[in-house]
Amino acid sequence: MSRERAKRMTLGPAQESIEKIKKVVEEGNYYGAQQMYKSFSARYISADRYSEALDILQSGACIQLENGQVTCGTELAVLFVETLVKGKFPYDDDTLDRIRKIYKKFPRISVPQHLDLADDDMQQLSEALGAAKTRAEGCSSYLKAAIKSWPRSGYGGKMMEQKKDGDLEEKGEDVIRALT
Repeated sequence: MSRERAKRMTLGPAQESIEKIKKVVEEGNYYGAQQMYKSFSARYISADRYSEALDILQSGACIQLENGQVTCGTELAVLFVETLVKGKFPYDDDTLDRIRKIYKKFPRISVPQHLDLADDDMQQLSEALGAAKTRAEGCSSYLKAAIKSWPRSGYGGKMMEQKKDGDLEEKGEDVIRALT
């Protein structure tokens, strides 16, 4: 039996891994869950089971973002896009829906509106601005990866054919329009 085939046989269904990691998240161990998401998805990728790796990465990105773990969620979201490229997935509505689903999980940060110059209000404002900055940087990294890496990889299907002479900015605008 070939080594590749042996790898495929030793990995269970991705959903089992996802459920196992969800329990770790429910315990509040976000860092441990992050390491598991990365480790499990890497195993599926090395076994050429890209669809299942994408399931794990998408689930992880969404769960981490839902729990306010923007840095962790962003890392998994970017790995999701890198796996799209590595697995040579087409630019189609289903894949774009998956990208959109992750994008919509980035938390919306509200900034306090009516502030006094009291220390508590300034602390609240500072924390809100810090969270907003982290969210904006993470979301930006994810969208840049989706715009630059995946369509440019040549597996961008429709977009690459329609925009054959267009530049990367035009393609990026198409992806952003499709996400929103």
